[in-house]
Amino acid sequence: MRKISIFFIVPMLLISCQTMKNTPSSVSHKVNDSLDTEINTICQQGSFNGFSVSIVNDQTTLYQKGFGFSDAAAGKPYTVKTIQNIASVSKTFVGIALLKAQELGKLNLDDPVQKYVPFKVVNPQFPQVPITIRQLATHTSSILDNEFYLSKNYFLKPNQNLKGIKLNFDDEQIFNPSDSTITMGTFLENVLSEHGKWNTNSFSIHKPGEIYEYSNVGTALAAFIVEQATGQDFSAFTKEHILKPLQMKDSGWKFEEVQFSKFSKLYENPKTVLPFYLSATYPDGGFITNINDLSIYLTELIKGYNGKGTILSRKSYQEYFTPQLTAAHFTERNTQNPYSESYNVGIFMGFGYTGYIGHTGGDPGVMSMMFFDPKNNLGRIMIFNTNFSDKKGNDAFYGIWNVLEKYQLKLKNK
Repeated sequence: MRKISIFFIVPMLLISCQTMKNTPSSVSHKVNDSLDTEINTICQQGSFNGFSVSIVNDQTTLYQKGFGFSDAAAGKPYTVKTIQNIASVSKTFVGIALLKAQELGKLNLDDPVQKYVPFKVVNPQFPQVPITIRQLATHTSSILDNEFYLSKNYFLKPNQNLKGIKLNFDDEQIFNPSDSTITMGTFLENVLSEHGKWNTNSFSIHKPGEIYEYSNVGTALAAFIVEQATGQDFSAFTKEHILKPLQMKDSGWKFEEVQFSKFSKLYENPKTVLPFYLSATYPDGGFITNINDLSIYLTELIKGYNGKGTILSRKSYQEYFTPQLTAAHFTERNTQNPYSESYNVGIFMGFGYTGYIGHTGGDPGVMSMMFFDPKNNLGRIMIFNTNFSDKKGNDAFYGIWNVLEKYQLKLKNK
């Protein structure tokens, strides 16, 4: 679960976990209230300021709710309409965008990236081996996240009050001034091109296509290729082909695309507020949404898995959800956590070792999980506005996830 390292020791802070209800009327009040109570009990432990959760199936949202606060100091509740960035769960949208561009005849996943990129991208240890789009989508491109990913990629949102706000994260990640913001293309050229000023340790020792190595920079390059191939800004392309068809009206990639008054504050821990930020490589983790819209999206993904999706063809969804790698692509595989998406991957879509399908995410002030079980067509989502690092936080995080699992079949059968 990572976009970057995000875990910190968090101090105890008990907050009132008030909830904002928005659940289907057909759901039994008894089941609903019991689920509320169990999540509230965990919420009262104080590991998180605010979060939202949902349970969906292949038809609709069965349960969704916000808990705690989007602004703890002001006592503003976290609701199903509260928006925030969702970190690496965003990558699943890049996969959809690639396949939609392929459907439109704009690219082919097995094309070399050089066909679309205006600067040279090559692993210097394997100069004759082309890097392909599919390798970007399966994290086997040999492109790495170097030190400049944390120090030159994140920028403060303009015109925000920074009084008392911490301007770095984990002593490595720096929130750069808003007037120094650069484009995705500029960042990628600086990091990946042969003479790029930040091209240091940007490529691994492995041949492209050989080994799974999770790469945020590689994800951003895939989104940049969508732009180059279609002639559309990535945010505009995904709005046209994903957000509008699904009526995800509260979602977007940029602050100006959403109603910012609904944006949650983000917290390094329950007492430490972080600034609002954006990144040059925004497609790798910068999608802004709420639990309501993301639940619509997950229902669509479950439909797509079953050949009934609406935003991609049946053939494209089949490719999206087909595991692309073998054991030989991994130096190690996580067989302890069924919700680690790094056991295998489709097209920017992860698979746990037990078959769960989805993605996790972590960024400054953000923790997220989105998975569904193909055996019963039930999915769960969690979005948090607070980081954690200790056992208590970890237990609370997965405790809530397990409570959702406990009740999902009861909700499905109502």
